Amino acid sequence: MSSVRITGDAALRAQYLGEVLDLLYPGAGGEAAEFLVIPDHRRPRLLVPADDRRIAAAAVRRYARPHSRLARLKRDAVVACLRTGASRLLLRSRVRVAAGTDTIETYLREACGAGLRLSVHIGPARANRKPVLQLLAPDGTTVGFAKLGVGPLTRDLVRRETEALTRLATLPLGEVEVPAVRHAGRWHGHEVLVQSALPVWRSRAAWDPGRLARAMVAVAGAGGVADGDLATSPYWAGLRERLAALGGQSDGAALRRAAHDLVDRAGATRLAYGQWHGDWAPWNMATLADRLLLWDWERFATGVPLGFDALHFALQRDLQATGFAVTRAGATVRDCVDAAPETLRPFGVTDRPTAHATALLYLVDLAARYLADRQAEAGARLGALGTWLLPTLIRRVSGLPLGASA
Repeated sequence: MSSVRITGDAALRAQYLGEVLDLLYPGAGGEAAEFLVIPDHRRPRLLVPADDRRIAAAAVRRYARPHSRLARLKRDAVVACLRTGASRLLLRSRVRVAAGTDTIETYLREACGAGLRLSVHIGPARANRKPVLQLLAPDGTTVGFAKLGVGPLTRDLVRRETEALTRLATLPLGEVEVPAVRHAGRWHGHEVLVQSALPVWRSRAAWDPGRLARAMVAVAGAGGVADGDLATSPYWAGLRERLAALGGQSDGAALRRAAHDLVDRAGATRLAYGQWHGDWAPWNMATLADRLLLWDWERFATGVPLGFDALHFALQRDLQATGFAVTRAGATVRDCVDAAPETLRPFGVTDRPTAHATALLYLVDLAARYLADRQAEAGARLGALGTWLLPTLIRRVSGLPLGASA
């Protein structure tokens, strides 16, 4: 068991720190291994090996690319602290775990290389949170990332991402580069996926909306495109089943009514259907001079209306700009719907009724995901849909004329 001690008004991340270490390093006995907690126990973001300054510094440097100058300065200060040995004085939060013979570390070394070292990412509270491990070679090179599915939802997501990456490896994606599957298996009943490390640490190119749109169009059409009326489409049949499976949740009932009202009003709209990443957001991509890197494919799906990725990106980008504030999220949803004709033009959606119907379908799809995952119960930001997404969705659907079609 880990020796993490939670006291006082500790954050959910800190609670998760102890849980994830107990899961990754089960049992007692064996030699003890030690991790530095970055930045500290009460705000854990990353665990790095405490016995190797070079590995620890490399893990922090390639943990994530900060989006602001201040964040970059903070990261660089931590890297310098680790490289010089000042971490013994300045980074004092540590945890010790039992380094036995049946840990995730021993499993991954057997599967992927005897010399591997691990760092552990501690993510924010959400229903789909799962252990994510950075795999580092002895020289500090990041060679891959491992995800563990440890519950019904996350096991399914890890399996789905494994299948998605396997499928995508055979498709023409233009300049989009996705991780390759390095290993897939099971450990202690948990699903394990090891994927290659994309070079996110390389110099970034300037963000170009046109280039991003072309990449999204390439992904959407790579597996083929079909078209048909919304009301008779396989997409609506599948979405209807997902909505029915939400049971008696109050928000679920409201969402079902809005979805059926939408199809009653716009069911004759003819849409094109392809595939989507499912969570194409600024934090899941990096634009280089010669390619666009895209990861986290666990929500990948086929047979969805073209343009869902573009709508999702726009919504998530704008929510991020507000700090995911509930008080501003409703307006962000309205802006997403209003901007849909422009957002969807690269996908061949040329009229406003079709664009608005597609945007509202996307909101239904996203809301169904949140409710099925029980994001509100997991403490996710914006998990309570009734506070921001549902009011706008219901109001905009009710404003559509009955029998509307493209």
